[in-house]
Amino acid sequence: MKELKWGIIFSIAMLLWLTVERLAGLHHQNIEYHFFLTNIFAIIAIAIYVLALRDKKQSLPDQKMTWLTGFISGVKLTLVVAILAPLVQLIFHTTISPEFFDNMRHHAVASGMMSDMRAEEYFTLTAYIFQSIVGAIGLGLITSAIVAFFLRSKDT
Repeated sequence: MKELKWGIIFSIAMLLWLTVERLAGLHHQNIEYHFFLTNIFAIIAIAIYVLALRDKKQSLPDQKMTWLTGFISGVKLTLVVAILAPLVQLIFHTTISPEFFDNMRHHAVASGMMSDMRAEEYFTLTAYIFQSIVGAIGLGLITSAIVAFFLRSKDT
């Protein structure tokens, strides 16, 4: 199943990206830039979806792929990413950057973005796991639909 392979690649890419963020100081001394720079991962995520659906298209007879076939493959990839999202969050917050939540809470309160109570509720492993699953599904479905549209065979 190609979608499983690409879902694992996506999850590894996410862990590598989070490691780069930590090394760049976005989880501590440069935390004020985190909100903006973390969104750069969207480019990588889209590229992985493009590569995954291209791989799917190349595996089809005559390399002919309808929008629906591409979309279904993207949905399967999205499900793999969503299923792996809690594991990615767990690895990230326990191994790569265990101080992330404390630093984000402190920054959010110190910068006036959130009250102390709101920051305590928002920056938790449970909240981030939930956000990662919902985000993976929502953005994955949208990305799948758009990428499938551009990669579909024009004569199908």
